Amino acid sequence: MTATSLVAALQQLIGTNHVLTDPADMAPFLREERGTYESWALAVARPDTVEDVAAIVKACAQANVSIVPQGGNTGLVGGAVSRGDQIILSLGRMNRLRAIDPANRALTVEAGCTLARIQTAAEEAGLHFPLSMASEGSCQIGGNLSTNAGGTAVLRYGNAKEFVLGLEVVLADGQIWNGLKALRKDNTGYDLKQLFLGSEGTLGIITAASLKMYAKPRETVTALLGIASPAAALRLLARLQDASGDQVTGFEMMARSSLDFVLRHIPGTQDPLSAAYPWYLLAEMTTSRADAGLEALMERELASAIEEGLAEDGVIAASLSQREKLWKLRESIPEAQKHEGGSLKHDISVPISAIPEFLDRATRVVEALIPGIRPCPFGHVGDGNLHYNLTQPMGMDKQAYLANRERVSQTVHDIVQNLGGSFSAEHGVGLLKLPDMARYKSDVERDLLKRLKQAIDPGHLFNPGKVVE
Repeated sequence: MTATSLVAALQQLIGTNHVLTDPADMAPFLREERGTYESWALAVARPDTVEDVAAIVKACAQANVSIVPQGGNTGLVGGAVSRGDQIILSLGRMNRLRAIDPANRALTVEAGCTLARIQTAAEEAGLHFPLSMASEGSCQIGGNLSTNAGGTAVLRYGNAKEFVLGLEVVLADGQIWNGLKALRKDNTGYDLKQLFLGSEGTLGIITAASLKMYAKPRETVTALLGIASPAAALRLLARLQDASGDQVTGFEMMARSSLDFVLRHIPGTQDPLSAAYPWYLLAEMTTSRADAGLEALMERELASAIEEGLAEDGVIAASLSQREKLWKLRESIPEAQKHEGGSLKHDISVPISAIPEFLDRATRVVEALIPGIRPCPFGHVGDGNLHYNLTQPMGMDKQAYLANRERVSQTVHDIVQNLGGSFSAEHGVGLLKLPDMARYKSDVERDLLKRLKQAIDPGHLFNPGKVVE
C-alpha cells in the first residue's frame, strides 16, 4: 500500500474531514512546544472512537507506516514529534466522560479529555481530582498518563500513574485491551496497565482510563516565604510536615532570578514581599476536614520559623484571588524565561536531602563553563524535582549560547547521576533525552526496555525512535 492509498484508506475509515493533509490544517499538530525539532507527517488522523483507533492501527500496520500518538501536544521533550512518512494520531476528538461513580470515587474518561475538564467533572461530583499543572487547560489525560506527568501536587498524591485504576489500550496488532475495571484490588497476575503508563506511546495507544477521585478539600492555605537558602527550605518542609501530618500538598521553591523574570515580563504580577530575598517558597496545605484549623497552624509555624531565622518574611493568602496571584508567580516562570533569550533546561530529580548540594555544585560548574550564565532554578522541591534552567548571559548571541546544550546538560546530568538522581523527573525521554538513556541507564535496564518493545510492538509501529532506540 502506498502512502497516498493509505491516506485514502484512512479517510474512508474515519471521514475525509478527520484526516488532515493540508499544511495549514496540520500546522498545530506539527508545532513542537520548545521549537527544538521540526515535525512533518503524511497526515494527521483524528479518530472519534476506540474502534476508529483500532482500524487506523491495522491500516498503518498493513502499510508499514508508523504512528505517532498525540494528546494536547504540550510535551517538552519531543515525544509527539513526527519525523517523516508517519501518521500523527491525535486523540482530541475522543473527549467523552464515559462514567462517573462517586460512591466508588472513580470516573472513566477518554484519552482526549483535558485535565481541566476532568478536574471540573470531579468538582461537580463533590470530589477532587488532584493532578494539576500549568498546562491543564490544554493537556490531555492520555498524554498525562503516557508520560506519567508530575505537577504541583506530587508531594501528597503522587505522579499521574498513582491515579489510575484501569486503562483501555489499542495494541500494535489492532486489538483492544479493555482493562477499565475501577478496582483498588485486582491481584490476578501482572499489572498490565503499568506497561503503558510512562511508556510515551511506544507500546500502545491509551484511549481511555478509569481514575481515582479524592475527598474535596474544605480548607486550603497558601503562603509565600522569603528564605536565605535551599537548606532552610528543607528544614521548613520537615517542620510543616511534622506539624500537619500529610496535609502539605505543594512545596515549591524559586530563585530570586526566576521571580525577577516574572515581575519583568508577566503583566499583573507584583513583588509579594517588601524586600528581595535569595530564594522563595510557595507552601500549600489542604484538608478535607471542616475543623482542621490549617490557617492557624500555618500562621503559628511561619511565625516561629521567622523568629528562629528559618524564614526572613512571608505572607499568607487571605482570599482565593490572593492565592491565584501567588501561584501565578510560580507558574509564569517558563513563559517569563522566553523573554530573556535562550534557555538550557534540565528537568532533574535528586533525593530531597541532596538538593542544596546539587544546586551548589551545578551552579559553580556552569558558571565556570559559561561566564555570565544566569541560573534560574525553580520547582517541586517537596518531591526532589527541580527545573534547573539556565538563561543565556546578557548580550550573548542566542544560537551561540544554545550550541552549548550538549556539554552543559552532560555536566549537569553527571552531577545528578553522582547524587543518585534522574535526568528526567517528570517530562519523559522523547527524542531530547535519548542520548542520556544511553549514557546513564545500565546495559541491563536498556536491554529490558528493548525486550519489552520487541515483545509488545515487534514492528516498531508506535512512536519509533522515542524512549527506546
